[in-house]
Amino acid sequence: MPIISHHLTFSFNKFSFSNSNSRFPFPDSKQFHKFPKILTVKCAQKAKRTGKLRYPSEKKKLKHHKKSLTGVANPIEGIWRLSGVGVPVNDDPGKDFLGVSAALLKEIAKIIEFPVPSMLPPEAFRVVRKSFDARKKEPKFVHTVDMDVQKLVSLVPHTREFISELEPKTGSLEFLQDDSVSGDLMSVIRNHRTIDEEDASSEKVMQSNNGMGASKLSPTRKPKVVVVGSGPSGLFASLVLAEFGADVTLVERGQAVEQRGRDIGALVVRRMLQLESNFCFGEGGAGTWSDGKLVTRIGRNNSSVTSVLKTLVQFGAPCSILVDGKPHLGTDRLIPLLRNFRQYLQETGVTIRFGTRVDDLLVKDERVTGVQISDSRGSIESSGQKLEYDAVVLAVGHSARDTYEMLLSHNVDLVQKDFAVGLRIEHPQELINDIQYSELAREVQRGRGKVPVADYQVAEYVNHKFKDTPSISEPTSRSCYSFCMCPGGQVVLTSTDPSELCINGMSFSRRASRWANAALVVTVSSKDFDALSLSGPLAGVEFQRTLERKAAIMGGGNFVVPVQTAADFLCNRLSGTPVPESSYRLGVKASNLHELFPLQITEALQRALSTFEKELPGFVSTSALLHGVETRTSSPIQITRTSDTWESTSLKGLYPVGEGAGYAGGIVSAAVDGMHAGFAVARNLGLYKGSLDSVMGKPQNVGVVKY
Repeated sequence: MPIISHHLTFSFNKFSFSNSNSRFPFPDSKQFHKFPKILTVKCAQKAKRTGKLRYPSEKKKLKHHKKSLTGVANPIEGIWRLSGVGVPVNDDPGKDFLGVSAALLKEIAKIIEFPVPSMLPPEAFRVVRKSFDARKKEPKFVHTVDMDVQKLVSLVPHTREFISELEPKTGSLEFLQDDSVSGDLMSVIRNHRTIDEEDASSEKVMQSNNGMGASKLSPTRKPKVVVVGSGPSGLFASLVLAEFGADVTLVERGQAVEQRGRDIGALVVRRMLQLESNFCFGEGGAGTWSDGKLVTRIGRNNSSVTSVLKTLVQFGAPCSILVDGKPHLGTDRLIPLLRNFRQYLQETGVTIRFGTRVDDLLVKDERVTGVQISDSRGSIESSGQKLEYDAVVLAVGHSARDTYEMLLSHNVDLVQKDFAVGLRIEHPQELINDIQYSELAREVQRGRGKVPVADYQVAEYVNHKFKDTPSISEPTSRSCYSFCMCPGGQVVLTSTDPSELCINGMSFSRRASRWANAALVVTVSSKDFDALSLSGPLAGVEFQRTLERKAAIMGGGNFVVPVQTAADFLCNRLSGTPVPESSYRLGVKASNLHELFPLQITEALQRALSTFEKELPGFVSTSALLHGVETRTSSPIQITRTSDTWESTSLKGLYPVGEGAGYAGGIVSAAVDGMHAGFAVARNLGLYKGSLDSVMGKPQNVGVVKY
């Protein structure tokens, strides 16, 4: 059964013995003066009536009591949300069924205390979330369900009495005061543009009546905005600005997904690395050739996240991502989705320039006025071309190291940011299925079975001191955890320089590969950089390069990856040959990975591995193979920006967004950040008058990264 580290956060409220809302409350002290103790207790038990047994006067009193406590004015009008509705795996149709099954109706009937589950109409219920939980003795599919009580009562009038007696319960039963649901981004913007246009029309009439005329509201030229980078943040920023009427140019140093796919194929088959079109650079960003995970710590119920997911559905993602507890797309689904996204942007008026690198910013009076570009494939004709814009949205990825250096030349404020480095561990997927599901593993069927392909999430905290650096006397606490777990996936090369070696994981939508892989990483900070005499805003970048170059040397060059079995890594010994089979297609070489990192990082990884083995017996097995090195988990820097305008704190007109700017990590969080930035830029350019809160709710804190 899946076991997650005890260092992760869980809620054990249901095991609490100090719950003040006990089902059998003790009478207060005043009651003892009025009645004998034994009489009070017996009456409390016998007088409690539920459902049809309640007297009319009791029902009326209870209704007013619930209204005063919960604010539910009319429980039979609106939506009730039922959370944590579990259906045993043997009774559920399986992971790919997202409708309302008979087994689910049976569990719903228990919650609302309706005696005949077969009478409940499925059309009155909607599954908004479905996930698989195999942590308990009886594995279950856990559902979150919205119940439309008006539809339910109209179809089955007998349910009225049962619904009218529902009481909200924290974490399991909630009355939704506002049942409005965010739509896709295009619909949201169009709705608000209509409101803005109506307000502008009213203002124009008022000015005309006052003899002021309307010259100030006459149309002017469209603001010109360049968006640098076509990852999720760049795409969504471009979409918002285009919908608001800006003249948008989207610049991408890499290639469109069609050509990018051919370039990646040449890398995997013939070891030909295109420096500007690879696993990191190109349309869709680094996430295109990955697992395509759509999970985020922002929160699935966040309106911005909902809007992003619904927008992806509009461009071809399956509707299941709106319901799946752990949604993912896979590279095979991301590629056609990105084609559709591109086509829509072009139809909306966005100019897209692939194979175009931004070499410099045009700056005048401490404000960006444009960019200097060149052909990333070396064409002399377009070298040094200067283009003027009213705003520059910088949406580069975490591997745009030359861009960071260019920003420093303009004294743009960049600060160091903690990130994580480590190794990628690979197991046979069948082993992970067995560890997590036991006898249920047979139901996986390589992604086509009843239950999802098994994954895992582990974490450990380690405290230690820097032994070789006496000046650092305070103990350092590190988080060691699994990152970007790819069930049914493969290990791939993410180098952007032939002298450096770094890797990542990816998988397709079915997750049907024979292998499972995940990064095991530890956090690093300025203390680690100082220990290697690395300083300045780009110290983290140099730290990454140091490890990547060392890994390339260990592998012997030609993109061969150094490997070591997990057991040998724990014992600091070289693995014998042949090593276990790997999914990495460019070759592996047995190496001393325990010598790759500074000692404190190696020890942290070893301690974490030992803990993970205790929690997932078999995790450190003879078939567990560690690959080096994983360094690009997130951006090593953050480009500071203001909370009101989203502009760079040091350069007006520059809007740093997304993962490369240090404000996101993953497809969804990057898309949300780009979307919010698009609204901010539109407002600053006079294209939008409202606040972001009124459209999408409260945006992410600009100083806090939530991946």
